[in-house]
Amino acid sequence: MFSWLRSARLIPAKRDKTVTAAIIVFSLFGNMLFAQNKNLDYYLNVALTNSPLLKDYQNQVSANYIDSQRLHATLKPQVNGMANNTIAPVINGYGYDQVLSNINSFNDIVNVNQAFVGRKNLDAQYKGINLASDSLRNAQKLSEQDLKRTITAQYITAYGDWQELKFYVDVNNILSNQETILKRLAQNNVYRQTDYLTFLVTMKQQQLQLKQLQIQFRNDYSMLNYLCGIFDTSTGSLDVPEITLQQLPDASSSVFFLKYRTDSLMFANDINILKYSYRPKLNAFGNAGFSSSFLYQAYKNFGFSVGMNLNVPIYDGHQRALQERKINLLESTNENYKDFFTRQYDQQIVMLRQQLAGTESLIADINEQMKYAEGLINVNGKLLETGDTKIADFVIAINNYLTAKNLLTQNNISRMQIINQINYWNR
Repeated sequence: MFSWLRSARLIPAKRDKTVTAAIIVFSLFGNMLFAQNKNLDYYLNVALTNSPLLKDYQNQVSANYIDSQRLHATLKPQVNGMANNTIAPVINGYGYDQVLSNINSFNDIVNVNQAFVGRKNLDAQYKGINLASDSLRNAQKLSEQDLKRTITAQYITAYGDWQELKFYVDVNNILSNQETILKRLAQNNVYRQTDYLTFLVTMKQQQLQLKQLQIQFRNDYSMLNYLCGIFDTSTGSLDVPEITLQQLPDASSSVFFLKYRTDSLMFANDINILKYSYRPKLNAFGNAGFSSSFLYQAYKNFGFSVGMNLNVPIYDGHQRALQERKINLLESTNENYKDFFTRQYDQQIVMLRQQLAGTESLIADINEQMKYAEGLINVNGKLLETGDTKIADFVIAINNYLTAKNLLTQNNISRMQIINQINYWNR
């Protein structure tokens, strides 16, 4: 950039690149600490690893697996031990009525219960647990997309600050070197002192802008670390984000629509579970052990018993019908949300693609304008050294170039942000 500056020997053409970079770094941040350069993938991986919400979803899925195991355990015989031993003595005719208390009662029994659950009923309960896990996994994927979009957007913002900083460092170095030449020419009356002061004001304005950008970059960089759960007060440069427009999947297979499909299946399964809960329930039981009052031949009071009970729902005040109506209302609400989201989804994608096309077209126009702005600076820079142009014209050329460069940076950042918004829907 600014080839006239090299030809005028204001900046040596063969300066070592490492030395130049070091000068830029120290002039840019002074006493600020520097971290190792990090790219977008690093921040995305750290954010996904540190996110407590994603860990919460994973733990909930694991908890559902435990619920499935518990359901399986309830189908096995349930064995319980029971001991109930009492003594009710009668002393000098005082005590409980012997007919009621039996004086002594010893019951040590093992109970066994076995519930009989129909295969379809059992399958519906397992399906409910699996659908709940599917819903959690889908919510986890949506949260990952939200997190990726947020981190990527913040990275792009911080990267835009970094690009502007580097540009303003270059400009301030150019103006500082040129100021030395113009000061000498003004002292030799080649230029008026007022012209030199006009240039000096422009240079000071750029230095103030540079300091403002330093603060902005540091804030955005710190916010990036904050969002990723990184405690780091140092500041470093950012690599170019690898932002490419990705192919969007078919809408019906997107995770954003899978949520509504899973919810619909859950509502249908809830009705099945409700239906099976009103089926007759059969339960077998048995016990064995020792039960005696010790009043007569206690050693013969070992025994057992078996039996079955049947529970047949007859009337519940129409609770089942009311519950079904409630579930159907939830399903209707789910369908309304899905239809509305479908219309918004298609419209949003079209709007984002239109914005992207307009931004890319504007970037091409700005690049064309910058060629003329840079050419004008080259010409004015050479004429300035011989006193054949006005300092005001050179300042105007610098400001025009700065305006075009800033506009280009902003639109490049805007382009990456739009692509990030489109890529959000790619899963």
